Amino acid sequence: MSQTVITENSEVIFHFSIKLSDGSAADSTKVHNKPAKLVMGDGSLTANFEKCLFGLAPGDSKSFELEPEDAFGQPNPDNIYYVDRSKFGSETPATVGSIIAFTQPDGTELPGLVREVQGESVTIDFNHPLAGQKLTFEVEILEVDNTVKVSD
Repeated sequence: MSQTVITENSEVIFHFSIKLSDGSAADSTKVHNKPAKLVMGDGSLTANFEKCLFGLAPGDSKSFELEPEDAFGQPNPDNIYYVDRSKFGSETPATVGSIIAFTQPDGTELPGLVREVQGESVTIDFNHPLAGQKLTFEVEILEVDNTVKVSD
């Protein structure tokens, strides 16, 4: 009896944990027991992250380390914006370290981290919080479905 393993276009349900280089936890789907679900090759993961999952089957666990380029990328200076302090109100004050949701033209929200408040200028960083970090991922594969149809 052969076991279904992760290949190109597999639909995968899995738990993951992300640890920083100092060993501290950055994120985990196990905290709220809500596993992640994705289709391999859909662009959700980098190619090197996907390579680490290929061949795994339900019940398998694996730990691997990824360089920043293979995880959340390097910080991009183009993702740093300067916003006039008057754009912030009492409900969402511009406080260093706070994360504020900004509504995009398409209605989606994008979180930005307030990096600096200087006079009337507020520096907002829209880079992923884990950008530039070497990370350790621990995955536990729950389900693999290779019958998923990929639309063109």
